[in-house]
Amino acid sequence: MSEEKEDKKEQAELPPSRKYENPERAIHTENGFQELGKSAGGHPITYKVLPGKKGRALLVGGVHGNETEGVAFMEGFVKEFCLDASSSPANCEIVVLPVLNPDGFLNYARQNANGVDLNRNMRTKDWQAEALEPKYYPGKAPDSEPETRALLKLIEMHPPDFIISFHSWKPMVNVNGPAHAFADVIAKKLNYIITEDIGYPTPGSLGTWAGWERSIPTITLEFERGIDLSNIYSFARNAILSSLELVHPAV
Repeated sequence: MSEEKEDKKEQAELPPSRKYENPERAIHTENGFQELGKSAGGHPITYKVLPGKKGRALLVGGVHGNETEGVAFMEGFVKEFCLDASSSPANCEIVVLPVLNPDGFLNYARQNANGVDLNRNMRTKDWQAEALEPKYYPGKAPDSEPETRALLKLIEMHPPDFIISFHSWKPMVNVNGPAHAFADVIAKKLNYIITEDIGYPTPGSLGTWAGWERSIPTITLEFERGIDLSNIYSFARNAILSSLELVHPAV
């Protein structure tokens, strides 16, 4: 069996992410969250900045709306550090973007309201108009989606020295660019593997755009898909906080 067929077989055998009850609770619009823009379906995309001393990290959840594990982690982080607190729990400043794809998250769908996979829509050198599978539809053009443009706007306003994008699939720490030091800390605490190759092409992804093409240390953290959402934050909290202690301004 070819590697591609094995990957497809394994993906088919993985359990789906668990659905949220009342997903609206994870779309934060109060307590200092600012609106970055609107999704394709007209939902607010919001973020909050936790001030810190040196360097800046960007945490992104909900790129794929049906990968609820990442949003569950971000919801726990928001509850602990963003609702009442006004400063970073680490030395660095932290930019918190809980749900990039509110359309998909509210509808338990991978894509946004236009049917676009946002992690195939960024203007990378390898972007391609033809989708490898329908669920990977990259949009009519790179950066065509309001969510992608909102993320790029946020990165321009608050240039990060480290990015973590929370997803779910097989448990792994996917390294994009010069991020191995961060990956080592996270993987050791979570007992996850580290890889630079997720196992299939991801043209137009955030990891390629930021990590490989701009040398911003970027981690695509793949939680184990289908696990209990209520345990994710406590499981990964210390690993993520420890990685944030390594953030320093780019030279």
